[in-house]
Amino acid sequence: MSGDAWITLVVLLLTFGVLIAERLPTSAAMGLAVFVLLLTDVVDQSEALSGLSSSAPATIAALYVLAGAATVTGALSPLVDRILGGSPTNGGNGMSSRVRLARLTTTTAAISAVLPNTPLVALMAPRVVTWTRRAGRSAATYLMPLSYAAVLGGVITVIGTSTNLVVSDLLRRYGEGPLSVFEITPVGLPVALVGVTILALVAPLLLRSRHVGDVEPAEQARRYTITMLVTPGGPLVGRTVEEAGLRHLRGVFLAGIERDGHLVTARPETRLGAGDACFFAGDVTDVVDLVEIDGLTLAEEAHLPGVGDQPDSALFEAVVGESSDLVGSTLKESGFRARYGAAVLAIRRHDDDLPGKLGTVELRSGDVLLVLATPTFSEQWGGHGDFAVIAPLDTSPPPRRAHAWVVLVAIVAMVGLAVFEVLDLLESALLAVVVLLGLRVISLGEARRAVNVNVVLTIAMSISLGVAVQTSGLAAELASLLSRLGDPFGDVGQLVAVLAATMLLTELLSNNAAAAVMFPVAVATAEQAGLDPRSMAIVVLIGASCSFLSPIGYQTNTMVYSLGGYRFADFTRLGAPLTLATLIVTPIVVPLTIGL
Repeated sequence: MSGDAWITLVVLLLTFGVLIAERLPTSAAMGLAVFVLLLTDVVDQSEALSGLSSSAPATIAALYVLAGAATVTGALSPLVDRILGGSPTNGGNGMSSRVRLARLTTTTAAISAVLPNTPLVALMAPRVVTWTRRAGRSAATYLMPLSYAAVLGGVITVIGTSTNLVVSDLLRRYGEGPLSVFEITPVGLPVALVGVTILALVAPLLLRSRHVGDVEPAEQARRYTITMLVTPGGPLVGRTVEEAGLRHLRGVFLAGIERDGHLVTARPETRLGAGDACFFAGDVTDVVDLVEIDGLTLAEEAHLPGVGDQPDSALFEAVVGESSDLVGSTLKESGFRARYGAAVLAIRRHDDDLPGKLGTVELRSGDVLLVLATPTFSEQWGGHGDFAVIAPLDTSPPPRRAHAWVVLVAIVAMVGLAVFEVLDLLESALLAVVVLLGLRVISLGEARRAVNVNVVLTIAMSISLGVAVQTSGLAAELASLLSRLGDPFGDVGQLVAVLAATMLLTELLSNNAAAAVMFPVAVATAEQAGLDPRSMAIVVLIGASCSFLSPIGYQTNTMVYSLGGYRFADFTRLGAPLTLATLIVTPIVVPLTIGL
């Protein structure tokens, strides 16, 4: 083995150690490795920067922006509720956990085929937690299957995950054409179908219910009062408070109901009527979450146009000052919306609940208003005598649903343009982003925050590391080793050796790094064995994406780790049958569909 190959191997092993010990962010560890290889002349400047000049990081960044637009508009929230059996207030319509899980995993895998799985899980997981929390179910039953289904769906099309784009770009650099959108579908779809079936059958048996320690009593939180209207023609009309699931909401309780100008006691047997004003009290986050319940409409909805539909709109706590002109008047009398360019969603008055519509509450000094406004609200009114204190909140504002359809159309158009080769994937993704920015569906600031810079840089550095593995001669050496291991079992043995090595490496590294490192090894293995390098590249793509044995092998697994209150062994327990299935199905379908 040459000196450059030895240096590359040592640098890779040290990088593995740093990543396993979690001493540095993944992108920093990868970047440091590339820098060392540059200093030791294993790679030149153009090779070291090859990842940054690749189309893969830019494409992934654009896809992150699309997912961010779906988040701020709530484009997928109603879908998640329908998948799980409707509004959490109806208890899931009596649907069994296994059927609900099958619906969730199948739909997630399908969406993941056209939307990158990492931002997709970031978008859906909090909604699943909210639904299960309100329905009185364990989120642990659904979150890990959600992650695994997104991983499986990511191998159905090229745009499903960043790993596919990395492999596609590496093929282009190798001299082959990039992967078309559905080129990997003959292999990825059977793997996904088998995996989703396994999830639906065994996940309820292998996953224990775990509960993350949350503060349950609303009395322990800073309690706001918010008014919600029962939507005429909605699913809650005619139901009792008990049947509607409004009696046991986490962190929120129904303080009263106003009907035809009269207060009605909110008893379990009280039936809800169209247009009833329901007064809820609870913590700020849970109060804002009420907007997501199907059948309830924010009473202040009429005041949101021009404020809540603006990009970068945010939530603030504004304390009414002692000498404020607001003292002694109602929000309606003060013309709050026109005066401050903001909408009040809820009010907090010490520990008192405030039954009655917010617009009719006479404000007092010290009242805290939950305000939805543009980012300049704090700067514009912070020194004004009407407010003693204005503080921004980390809680996300209600979604801007008016533009949700624009996001869905943009995603469909992006996929269509790429599939019919009107534009390549990068061009179609960037076009979709430009349209969303131009229509002010998402602001530049929101777009910037939606992009996971660590992931984008990791992809770039991984590609550069893959180039080093190839140019140093290490790929050829590792390929010879894999060829010797697979030789006794013929061509399929070579395939299994590459697949197993890639899957193992993915559990130790990131999925993109494993793909970039194993790509040149797989190509060299194919050349030595007389196999098709393109088919072997797809095998690497499958192996690098299918990480099921640990919470650190794939970003989506890490994201649901703490959310579901899981232990490390939970991933291994459920991931083992999925890993075994991938190792069996892939060698069967590759020769039958795309050939070796």
